[in-house]
Amino acid sequence: MLKVLSKAFEYNSSTDLFKIGNCISRTFFTVDMSAHVIEPKGAHKASVIFLHGLGDTGQGWSCMMREDLNLDGVKFICPNAPTMPVTLNMGMRMPAWYDIKSLSFDCEEDGPGIKQSAELVHKLIEGEEKAGIPTDKIVVGGFSQGGAVALYSGLTYKSKLAGIVGLSCYLPLRDEITREKLEGTPNIEIKTLMCHGDSDQVVFCQFGEMTKEWLSRFNPNVTFKKYANLPHSSCPQEMRDVKTFLTDILGDLSS
Repeated sequence: MLKVLSKAFEYNSSTDLFKIGNCISRTFFTVDMSAHVIEPKGAHKASVIFLHGLGDTGQGWSCMMREDLNLDGVKFICPNAPTMPVTLNMGMRMPAWYDIKSLSFDCEEDGPGIKQSAELVHKLIEGEEKAGIPTDKIVVGGFSQGGAVALYSGLTYKSKLAGIVGLSCYLPLRDEITREKLEGTPNIEIKTLMCHGDSDQVVFCQFGEMTKEWLSRFNPNVTFKKYANLPHSSCPQEMRDVKTFLTDILGDLSS
């Protein structure tokens, strides 16, 4: 059954129903973005918001959530990024959470774009709260650029979240994410899983490791997993690790 996520969400019956393998997802629309949603098996008790990478959409990840994670009681929300010019790709327009000028770790960052996307994630979290899901049963995650936004939006949210999942990503605007600036905030020690392939030539594994070291200055609950010979992609073992992490932080939702 299709369910409206909140009053901010409006289902458009003319949109496509997407099917990959045995996975079916429908597209919901908000004022700000569309999102591919996998409804929970059984009663809705937790939510995972997962952001795709640069140039992608939420469609493929929503199906991966359904087929590889498949957790009772969990709704998976995979929003689509807006389309915008990306400096790194010669100004070509593509789905992106913010502009990227370079792939170097210390490049100039699109602060306003990162914060705008974080605000969109915060609105999605608020929508789940309005639907009756406590924030400590909500996880934010993402891959690559989407993982960067997930880290920033999760660490800066106003209420305590269950956890953050960052795949093949890095922490943006890290000078704003310090012990001093997060002191007293609810997610300063949020449980965080970071995963990275050691053969990633897009977002180097070193960037993920540096992010883990940065976060560990104030957060003892950061786990970093590295996968041999994995490029800028995912793999079955990584998805198993994500499933284990979600099960641990969300608890038993089957009853």
